[in-house]
Amino acid sequence: MKHFDMLRLAATALLGGALVAGCNPATTPAATTETAPAGAPSAYFAPTETGVQTGGVQVIPITTPKGKFNVWTKRFGNNPKIKVLLLNGGPGATHEYFECMESFLPKEGVEFIYYDQLGCGNSDNPRDTSMWSLPRYVEEVEQVRRALKLDSSNFYLLGHSWGGILAAEYAFKYQKNLKGLIISNMMMSCPAYGKYADEVLAKQMKPAVLAEIRKIEAAKDFSNPRYMGLLEPNFYAEHLCRIVPNPEPVRRSLGKINQSLYVTMQGPSEFGISGKLTHWDRVPDLPKLVVPFLSIGGKYDTMDPAHMRMIATKVQKGASLICPQGSHMSMYDDQETYMKGLLTFLKSVDDKSFKAGMAM
Repeated sequence: MKHFDMLRLAATALLGGALVAGCNPATTPAATTETAPAGAPSAYFAPTETGVQTGGVQVIPITTPKGKFNVWTKRFGNNPKIKVLLLNGGPGATHEYFECMESFLPKEGVEFIYYDQLGCGNSDNPRDTSMWSLPRYVEEVEQVRRALKLDSSNFYLLGHSWGGILAAEYAFKYQKNLKGLIISNMMMSCPAYGKYADEVLAKQMKPAVLAEIRKIEAAKDFSNPRYMGLLEPNFYAEHLCRIVPNPEPVRRSLGKINQSLYVTMQGPSEFGISGKLTHWDRVPDLPKLVVPFLSIGGKYDTMDPAHMRMIATKVQKGASLICPQGSHMSMYDDQETYMKGLLTFLKSVDDKSFKAGMAM
């Protein structure tokens, strides 16, 4: 979850380009309203926008206690029965590391929607730490759902890492709007997560390495380059993403992390939570979830695989998938397993063959 913040990349994005003057609005035919069978290529790539086409981008105005802001979304494909809204992790990363979905979901006819949460990526950043609040983010997701016209006949919510916390909280309040829920690489208890990192993952490090990391943390010297120099080969390469160097969409996304959002919610330390999420624990409430549910994790994850299996047994209609070669970014380092399981879940819920405990 919070490891996103620690990945400081020395890359600079060049976003140059010439401004085109004298651009006159073009007359664009209205998009067809006919829909071919779900999953058919002609239906999947059929335009749904009217007027000027934007490639599926929709900027959504949201209302908050501090005023109105805009959040960015982008629809990929068209399937009236399966629409997956993606919630990125961090907190504070961007939708971009989900781009691997483009290699797997379109050919199966699955529509998915990129979404940068407020303060992330292409969305507005109010630069106000009081806005970084789990309940407020839940209401933001609900406003996005309504704007995108998602409902229980088609709406699947996939939350990865911090996005998994957000997805779970949304479901506890609004599961009536969901067709299916996927919690990817996230435990349902931050205290249990901190304990696993401290008592299991930290102890897998060499004692001398761990001692030096602890010394830097005790001094709160998190900007010390030595901190990342120790974490990258000894922790991230083992438990965050086992593909080194990380795939380009991962590096691009994590290079844009919103530090204010991350530190406010998570805290600055790698081995422990000291932000607003410190005491978040929803394990006792899991039986309240009745929507079809998939818990995804990785054997080498920063999150406890046993806990992620347990989650699926506590909800009323749950299944789990622990990727045997995967880490926190299982959608990359155990990609075939992850995508096959995700697609199996989506299709089985859609055709009503999903059963609690079924193999993914």
